[in-house]
Amino acid sequence: MSPARPAQSSPSAPEDPPVVNDGVEVVRAVLEPAEISRALSRIAHEVLERNKGAEHLVLLGIPTRGVTLAHRLAARLASIEGTEVPVGTLDVTMHRDDLRRQAFRTIARTDLPEGGIDDQIVVLVDDVLYSGRTIRAALDALSEFGRPRAVRLAVLVDRGHRELPIRADHVGKNLPTSTLERVRVRLSEVDGGEDVVSITGGVAK
Repeated sequence: MSPARPAQSSPSAPEDPPVVNDGVEVVRAVLEPAEISRALSRIAHEVLERNKGAEHLVLLGIPTRGVTLAHRLAARLASIEGTEVPVGTLDVTMHRDDLRRQAFRTIARTDLPEGGIDDQIVVLVDDVLYSGRTIRAALDALSEFGRPRAVRLAVLVDRGHRELPIRADHVGKNLPTSTLERVRVRLSEVDGGEDVVSITGGVAK
């Protein structure tokens, strides 16, 4: 997969939002609703540009929030290209390499588009790219359902700290973090309220 291009920041962009005391942890919002929307629109344009249109594209969201993001991307692709792009869900639970340590996991549904994935350009969609292990599991899971022409990766946030040689092709925001911090993505369809990406970590003084 090709190296991700760093997100461009505007010279007039406001300073980082203030730190908020969430009771125990320090919470800092890094992407607000409008910024998330712009990031998804940019990813949609990048996907179409690289693919030279929407032909043969299939979006597969990784539960939970990757599925919501995949549907949002599909809507943007349709509005730009005028063509409906198939969307599916790819559960990776049984292919994770940490099942022995966390054996009790909820298995989500895998739901592929009617046409399948053979000879298609599959774009895996997830909310946060971290160690790369979830994406490795997704590639293993994908191999059970067919042989795509190519597999690409789109993520809303890349927070670094990779443990495997995996890179995203399309990134909404490159977000340097500490391994002690946690990136939270909240989407209205799943979590209620407004969309937000925040970093939590440390104890408020």
